[in-house]
Amino acid sequence: MNKRDFLKNSILAGTGIFAAGLSSADARSIVSEDLPFDAVEGVYTLPPLPYAYNALEPHIDEKTMKLHHDLHHNSYVTGLNKATDAVAAAIAANDYTLIKHWERELAFHGAGHFLHSIFWQIMGPSAGQRSTDLERAIAKDFGSFENFRSYFIASATAVEASGWGILAYEPLGDKLVILQAEKHNNLSQWTSIPLLVVDVWEHAYYLNYQNKRKDYVEAFFKIINWDEVSRRYSQAKK
Repeated sequence: MNKRDFLKNSILAGTGIFAAGLSSADARSIVSEDLPFDAVEGVYTLPPLPYAYNALEPHIDEKTMKLHHDLHHNSYVTGLNKATDAVAAAIAANDYTLIKHWERELAFHGAGHFLHSIFWQIMGPSAGQRSTDLERAIAKDFGSFENFRSYFIASATAVEASGWGILAYEPLGDKLVILQAEKHNNLSQWTSIPLLVVDVWEHAYYLNYQNKRKDYVEAFFKIINWDEVSRRYSQAKK
């Protein structure tokens, strides 16, 4: 196994993306676009924002976006590359003395890189439209879009400490589910494929919203790129 394959398998396992019922190749194709990777250098990379730093104002300000993307997300990329190198070195040396530490680092930084890479994509200055298939799924699984919106906001607001609110597709039940994640990697449902995520760590909103997390999550709904969420849903269903 070369370093590129090792890195991809490590991050897939660390983030819990090997969904039951999916082959490893199918699971890998779902997440590869969300894990920016330099195949030449053999390292994970920070993806550029698909819009300007101030494009989401007034809902998310330019300063927060710069700090969040350039510093916070980049720290997960750095941590992920460090952890994958350390695990590769442990395998080469057959020395697993610190493997518990490095496995935790893989999971934490890998999940942080994965979710942030989705987060930038599912927001935008243009809301787009929910596809017919996504609308039907929301109505089937939550009763209505307003039910979904209220449930998502309540769930994301209630995440203990730092973490994420997640709308995901659960292929075994062929249904949409709303999840909470503490940190990035705890409380995961390993059969689910994230479609829409909101970062509720304080660094994502505190400059504008202070401790009013619900206000931030409500504002988040004004900048969701529904075209991208719909595309992700269609891909997950294949």
